[in-house]
Amino acid sequence: MAALTAAIRLGVALVGAIGFALSYDALRQMAVAIHVRGALTYAFPLVIDGFIAIGVAALLILRTAPWRSRLYVRALVGLATVTSIWANALHAIRLNQQARAAGLHLDDITVGALSAIAPLALAGAVHLDLVIRRHPTPRAHEAAATTSQTVGHSHNGRHSAEPPARSADETSLPKKVRCSPDVAERADVAEAAVKVPQAPKPLTKEGGHEHDATFDELLAIARTAPLGRGGRASRRNIEAAIRGAGYRIGKDRLTQIKDHLQAELDQAARRRQPEPDKEPVGAH
Repeated sequence: MAALTAAIRLGVALVGAIGFALSYDALRQMAVAIHVRGALTYAFPLVIDGFIAIGVAALLILRTAPWRSRLYVRALVGLATVTSIWANALHAIRLNQQARAAGLHLDDITVGALSAIAPLALAGAVHLDLVIRRHPTPRAHEAAATTSQTVGHSHNGRHSAEPPARSADETSLPKKVRCSPDVAERADVAEAAVKVPQAPKPLTKEGGHEHDATFDELLAIARTAPLGRGGRASRRNIEAAIRGAGYRIGKDRLTQIKDHLQAELDQAARRRQPEPDKEPVGAH
C-alpha cells in the first residue's frame, strides 16, 4: 500500500509538473505579446499559475475557517484559474489562426478547449497531492494508534498520556484544611465544579478533521479545563480543551458553554460561602 501511494503521488507530481510547463510556455509568450520586458516575462506565468497552486493549498488549510474567508479564497482561486485558462486558450487560438499547416488543422474552439487542459491539470494535481497527504494509508493510521497506546501505557510521567493516579494521601485529605481564606474558597469552588460526569473519551482525528459534539459533551470537556484568573471560567482554556479533545466549536457555542460553566461555579461558590463562618467544635 505504501509503494502504491508513493507511485500515485509521483504520478500526480509528474502530471502537475507537465501541466505547469505547458501553461508556463503559453503564458510566457502572452507576456511577450503584452510587451512585458526582458527577464520579467519568465516571472509572469508564476503570478498566475503559482497563485493557483497556493490558493488550492489555502483552501484545504482553511476548510474550518468562517465561510466568508473560504468564499474569498475560492473567489481568488477561481479568478486565477479562469485567467490562466483564458490566456492559454487565447494563445492557442491566435497561433491556430496564423498557422498554414498542410496537415491536420483544428478549429478554434477545439484548440481553445484543449489548451485549457494544462492549467486545469496543474490545479487538480496540487489538490490531489494535498488530499493524499492529509489522508494517509491505513498502515500509517495503525502505526499512529500503536504509538499513542504505547505512550498512554508508559510509566514515565513526562511522556504518559494518562493522568497520574492520586495517592492515598490525596484521597484521604479532610474537606476543611487550614489555609488562607482565598485559597480555601478557590479549592471549594474547584471541588464543586469537578463533581460532575467525566468528559467523554476524545475521538481520534482522522486526517486532521475535527468532529461535532453535543452541548453536554462539550460542557463535560469544559469542566475539565483549568480555571482562569480569580477562579473564573476561562474562554481560552475551554476552547483549547475542546479542540484538544478533537471537537470543533463555534464562537456562539463557546460563549454558551463558558456562561453555563461560570453559572455552575457561581452557584457552587454561593453554596460554599456560609461554611467558613461555621467553626468546628473544639477549634479553640
